[in-house]
Amino acid sequence: MAVTIAVETPLQDAIRALVADFNAHLAPLSPPEFQFQMTAEQMAGDDTTVFVARDDTRTVVGMGALRRHDASLGEVKRMFSVPAARGTGIGWRLLQAIEAEAGRQKLQRLVLETGGTKGFETAWALYERAGFTRCGVVLAYPDSEYSRFYEKMLPR
Repeated sequence: MAVTIAVETPLQDAIRALVADFNAHLAPLSPPEFQFQMTAEQMAGDDTTVFVARDDTRTVVGMGALRRHDASLGEVKRMFSVPAARGTGIGWRLLQAIEAEAGRQKLQRLVLETGGTKGFETAWALYERAGFTRCGVVLAYPDSEYSRFYEKMLPR
């Protein structure tokens, strides 16, 4: 599958639909109070860079975002690919784009929160393969069995 990844606004119908699909995917995996979703409007903020993966027909097949918290800390958010695109390396490419942007912004550390229960194994494998290591609670997330936290120090 030929895929292009680019920074795009999340305020497009196709991205809004992908956000809705992602939220529906997460719904059965953990209680709503432990799902830390961002709306398209929140993703459109100045503190967030959204990467969109499109196939050769220009159909949206994945997304991921970098949210800056301060001059040295960024957070990986909203990593998702459509079922038909899973296993094709899109998640890896999105994560690499996020890390490259974090480097351009001279961030020193990336963190992320992902689900901590059955159903998130492929996410854990992706982050660990990319050099993220498990860590304690980050940012203002609650400590619960429904979350798993990762961090990665970036080269200076």
